[in-house]
Amino acid sequence: MRDAVTTLIKNYDVTGRYFDRNAIDSLKSYFESGTARIQAAAAINANAAAIVKQAGAKLFEQLPELIRPGGNAYTTRRFAACLRDMDYYLRYATYALVAGNMNVLDERVLQGLRETYNSLGVPIGSTVQGIQIMKDLVKEQVAVAGITNAAFVDEPFDYITRELSEIDV
Repeated sequence: MRDAVTTLIKNYDVTGRYFDRNAIDSLKSYFESGTARIQAAAAINANAAAIVKQAGAKLFEQLPELIRPGGNAYTTRRFAACLRDMDYYLRYATYALVAGNMNVLDERVLQGLRETYNSLGVPIGSTVQGIQIMKDLVKEQVAVAGITNAAFVDEPFDYITRELSEIDV
């Protein structure tokens, strides 16, 4: 897993260049947001179970057909699998949020996920909707934690939804 710093260094090293103004500005921005990133991760960690539970409830309220007979979250096993997957997305989004880099999402979550979901008949659209609901709940928790400039919170959730949405069934 790479973070914003190691990715930047790798990119400059591969081309044999010294850091330029853009690199310095990028590093400065990452380090300035470091405390807020850690505080956001702590807020997510402290409320992870509630965030997943609330996100699931909102998703099933918006898309009740998912929990009706024949729906993809119908039966206890499928319902639990849905919440388990939401928890995975939340955890890995938190890792990416702290790292300031989406590489961990590609390596640990997204590679092959669309194909797996498509082969299992898991609806991508409702998955994306659930992830966006979690993003909104996380932003609420981060605000409650007193983090005012939390634009970085959107990035991992939007990245996951964008990558999942590229191919939809």
